[in-house]
Amino acid sequence: MVFLHTVMNNSFKGYVLGILAAASYGTNPLFALPLLNAGIDASSVLFIRYLLAIPMLATIMVARGRGFGLKRNQWIPLATLGLLMAASSLLLYVSYAYIGAAIASTLLFVYPIMVTIIMALFFHEKVSVLTVFSIVLAMTGIGLLYRGGDGRALSLAGLVMVAGSALSYAIYLVWVNMPRLKDVPTLKLTLYVIFFGTFLYAYNFDTDSFNILSNSPWLWADALAMAFFPTAFSLLCTSAAIQKIGSTPVAILGAFEPVSAVLFAVTIFNEPMTLRLGMGILLIISSVTLIISAGSVVNFLMRVRKMFPRIKR
Repeated sequence: MVFLHTVMNNSFKGYVLGILAAASYGTNPLFALPLLNAGIDASSVLFIRYLLAIPMLATIMVARGRGFGLKRNQWIPLATLGLLMAASSLLLYVSYAYIGAAIASTLLFVYPIMVTIIMALFFHEKVSVLTVFSIVLAMTGIGLLYRGGDGRALSLAGLVMVAGSALSYAIYLVWVNMPRLKDVPTLKLTLYVIFFGTFLYAYNFDTDSFNILSNSPWLWADALAMAFFPTAFSLLCTSAAIQKIGSTPVAILGAFEPVSAVLFAVTIFNEPMTLRLGMGILLIISSVTLIISAGSVVNFLMRVRKMFPRIKR
C-alpha cells in the first residue's frame, strides 16, 4: 500500500509539473507582446530574454552542484543547437505581428509532426497509419486556421515564419539526440544553447531598448517574467516531470502550451476567436497528441483487444 501510494503520489506530481511546464511556456505572448508593442523589436526582446535567463539557469546549476565543463567535440553541436533555437524563437516572435500570437502559437505546435516526417525521410523510420491520419488531421486544422478571425486570409509571410520556427525547432529536437550530446545534462545543455543563441540576437540588438525599459517598471517586470516563466521555470518543471512520469506523457501535456498562449492572446490582447478557429486549434492539438502517444495508443488498444478474445464459431 505504501509503494502504491508513493507511485500514485509521484505520478500526480509529475502530471502537475508537466502541465505547469507547458502552461508556463505558453506565457510567451503574455510577456513578449507588451515589449513588442512598446516598440522593442523581436530580436532585442529575445536578446533581453536570453541575457536575463542565463544567470538564472547558471544559479540553478551552482545550487545543484553541477559543473560547467564541456568536452571539445561538444562545443560545435551546442553552438548549432543555439542557433537553431534562436532562429525558432525569432521567427515565432516576428510572426506575432503578421498572424497573431494565438494562431502562431498553435501552428508552432506542429513541430512533433515535422520531427516524425524528418525521421521518416532521413532516418528511415516507419510511418504508421495513425501517423498518416494525424498528419491529415493537422493539415485540416491548418486549413481552418488559414483565414483569421475576420475572415481574411492570413499573411503568407507570417505563415512562412511560423512554419520556419516549427521546422527549426524540429531539427533542434533531432539534432539534440546526437550521440556526442547524450552525456550532457538537460540543464547544462539548455544553458549553453541559450548562451550561443544570444549571439544571434546580439548582432541586431537595439540599445534604445534599454531606454524604453527604463521608462516603465512594468516592462522590466515583463522582461524578467519572460526570462523566468517560459524559460527557467518551464525547464525545471519539464525535467522534474520527465523524471516522474516519463517523456511521452510530458510531451502529450505539451498541448497546454498553445492552449495557454491562445487563452492569454484572446482574453488579454483581444485577438479574435471564432468557432472555425477554435475547431482548427482543436484539430491540430488532437493530431499532435495522437502522433506523440502513437506507441502508447497502439499498446493500449492491443491490451483492450486481448480482454475480449474472439469467440470461436
